[in-house]
Amino acid sequence: MDISLFDYELDIKLIAQSPCFPRDSSRLLSCLDNVPQDLNFKNLPEILSSGDVLIVNNTKVIPSRLFAKRDNVNIEVTLHLKVNMNSWRAFLKPGRKCKINDELIFKNGLKAIVINKFVSGDVLLKFNQHEENFLIEVNDQGVMPLPPYIKRDGPNITDKSNYQTIFASAEGAVAAPTAGLHFTDGLISNLEKKGIVIAPITLHVGAGTFLPVKVKNVLDHEMHEEWGSLDQATSDIINKAKLNNKKIIAVGTTSLRILETIAIENNGVIKPWSGFTKLYITPGFKFKIIDILITNFHLPKSTLLMLVSAFFGREELFNIYNHAINKKYRFFSYGDSCLFPKKVDG
Repeated sequence: MDISLFDYELDIKLIAQSPCFPRDSSRLLSCLDNVPQDLNFKNLPEILSSGDVLIVNNTKVIPSRLFAKRDNVNIEVTLHLKVNMNSWRAFLKPGRKCKINDELIFKNGLKAIVINKFVSGDVLLKFNQHEENFLIEVNDQGVMPLPPYIKRDGPNITDKSNYQTIFASAEGAVAAPTAGLHFTDGLISNLEKKGIVIAPITLHVGAGTFLPVKVKNVLDHEMHEEWGSLDQATSDIINKAKLNNKKIIAVGTTSLRILETIAIENNGVIKPWSGFTKLYITPGFKFKIIDILITNFHLPKSTLLMLVSAFFGREELFNIYNHAINKKYRFFSYGDSCLFPKKVDG
């Protein structure tokens, strides 16, 4: 499966540099009837049905881009995966000359030792403070890890709130589950009045979500690992809805990947779960749980574009993307969103 099958051209002017305000005034391209319908995100209650379940990711982005010194060299540190209470895998910039046992010095007495270097280009850091105090320092010193296509002259204080969903409560992500950025209190109220159920899961989105696919055959790509969990309450909500033939709607690819991971590990059954997932979804994948996907527009040649291609159909998806480009929708993290039904044979 050649990577060129998932490529497209995009005018950089369509890459959103800031979110809409209010958030639910962003555009929503609905494809429920397999014909594109141009709406606003605040129209979502009108196109869903009572009893449908929206699965939202409640992960909270930490300002995981930190700045340190190694001897007299300035080092940019981007945390991307918590290993234990005081150890994280991280990308260093510059990092090629860093060696095992090197010490990185941050502000306020925060320090880290390079414990290991990996062939993937990142390192394992062990910090001198445990989780609670460490997160206090990260929130004080760090800046939000915006994707590289969002350009800033310097830290923008508004990104600390803008790059966070209204559902954010479980600290640990280093990238936002961007489909959730479109929700507001008013929209949630309108959804609940319609009888639509909102249920949380957790997937701590890693920096690997921004890594490009560098192999020619996409099936040779190795997916990054992310930690997630599903509790009893959300499990019960999903199982009841499935029993009553209601729709399960994933708000974002992160919510979808957790539920499909759990279904694979439990022979199609949803039950409480926690652990790591490296689920890599490409065309041909058989979806067991999700009926509808709400998601933003994704980068060319990305694993997320492959996932949506698997869910909706590759040719159908690129027809929708051409429509969005012609209609000047806003793309990527701070951009607009789509609503896709699962293809019949998916």
